[in-house]
Amino acid sequence: MTNVDSVTGADIRLMQGLAQRVTATRPDLVNSDASFGELAWNWGKGHAAEGASWRRRLWFSGGDLVAWGWAQLPRRVRRNDGSVREVTGAYLAYQVHPDHAGLVDEVIDWYEGTGAGLERTVVPSAADEFALRRWAARGYETDPASLGDTGSWMQLNERDLTDVEQPVLPDGFRFRTADEAGPEAAVQAHLDAWAPSTYTAEGYQGVRQTAGYRGDLHILVEAPDGTMAASTITWLDEANKTAEFEPVGTHPDYRRRGLARAMLLHGMRQVRAAGATHATVVCLGAPGHPQARGLYYSVGFRKFTRDMPLIQATTAL
Repeated sequence: MTNVDSVTGADIRLMQGLAQRVTATRPDLVNSDASFGELAWNWGKGHAAEGASWRRRLWFSGGDLVAWGWAQLPRRVRRNDGSVREVTGAYLAYQVHPDHAGLVDEVIDWYEGTGAGLERTVVPSAADEFALRRWAARGYETDPASLGDTGSWMQLNERDLTDVEQPVLPDGFRFRTADEAGPEAAVQAHLDAWAPSTYTAEGYQGVRQTAGYRGDLHILVEAPDGTMAASTITWLDEANKTAEFEPVGTHPDYRRRGLARAMLLHGMRQVRAAGATHATVVCLGAPGHPQARGLYYSVGFRKFTRDMPLIQATTAL
C-alpha cells in the first residue's frame, strides 16, 4: 500500500520509526537525511517556510512503513540577512528497509515522475550496494559537486559512550539547556553560529513539536556576557540507545576556545545518563573540510560510513 501527499509531522514520526528499525539491523544503510534526529530537524525547521515545495510517498507492508521518499522541489529560500537563493532542481531524501530492498525501483519511478524535467539529485548510503546499482541503471552518476578536496559528501561518525572525559570550559562560561535559556536564546545561538540562515522562531517551534526533541538535551554554552556562544541539539533514540548531535555550531567570536569540544563531551555525558550507549554525528567528509571532522575526532568519534551524492541532469533524460 502506498500514498502520496505533503510531508506532515505524523509522517516524520513514521519515518523516524523506520529509521529506528533500520538502525537496529543495518545502521550503515541510514544516510545523513534519513536518521532519527535529522528527519526531525529538517522537517521541524523547514516545514512552515518550505513545506509547500515538499512531496512525499510512503510504502507500507502489513501496516508498517517500509519505504518512503521525500522530494524537495524548486523553491525560493530566504535567509535572515535578506538574501534569497533560488533552488531550481529537485532533491530526494529516502529510506528503504533492507527486507524490502526491491522497492527502491518504485522510489526511483516516483521521483522521476515527481521531478520530471528537473535536474535531480539523491544521496544514498555508500554502503547500499543494491540501491547504488539500481540508481546507476537509471542513469544516475556521481555528482561532480561532491568530488575533489571541497566536495559536498557527508560522513557519518560514531563512538561508544563507555568512557567520556570530563568537559572543561574556560573560566566564566557555563552550560545551559534550551529549557533554561528559553526559545529566543536558543534560536539566536543557531543564527549566530550559522549566519546567514533560514532558521526562525517559527522553525524552532516546529523542531520542538517533533518526536525525540528534548529541551533538556538541547545544550548551549553561555559566555560571561550572556551570549549563547555555542549550541547543539542531541536527539535521543531510546529504542537503540543511541544519540545524534545535529546541528552543532559556535558563534564566530567564540571559536577556537574549546567550547564546542566541551559541549560535545557534556552532551555525551548527559545522554549517557539518559540511557544512551552510543553516539553519532555527521560532518562534511572531503579533505578540504577538516574543521568539523577534527573536532569530532578530538572527542572520540571515528568514521563509520558515508553518503554517495548522485545526479541525473535533464540532458540525460
